[in-house]
Amino acid sequence: MSDDVLSIIPVDPRWQPERDAVQRVVPLVEKLVPVADEGAGVRIDVRWHGTVTVVDCGGNPETIGCPLCRAAIDTEWWGDILTDRYYDGFTTLTVEVPCCGGTTSLDALDYDWPLGFARFELAVRNPERASFNEDELTALADELGHPVKQIRARV
Repeated sequence: MSDDVLSIIPVDPRWQPERDAVQRVVPLVEKLVPVADEGAGVRIDVRWHGTVTVVDCGGNPETIGCPLCRAAIDTEWWGDILTDRYYDGFTTLTVEVPCCGGTTSLDALDYDWPLGFARFELAVRNPERASFNEDELTALADELGHPVKQIRARV
């Protein structure tokens, strides 16, 4: 059986909120994604990462595109780069894309299912909803003190 995870991460991969901001945002998430009953499996996890990490979309991704020339990015190339950057702690997300030779960032590539990179993640397991709407994302960002984006994963 698989689970759905809806994660909220900062737009800036290196940014982390203050602890008091997290204490304010968790009740808002609980209000937006209420736990129906003990058996529902809804869980909210706050994750602080020591280095930038991948917040992926699980089994959802199919294509990756270049934001510079719009060509398809070879997923094998992407996987190799991801592995290399993982082992160096994602000290940089900057890459030279193989299609046009341009310089961009791993978090700027065009993913058919959004994924991101972050040092902070608020993950809702089995949220029983597909996503947060723009007003809700704005409210979450206001509580955290930084713009956010969402990543939906099937794990």
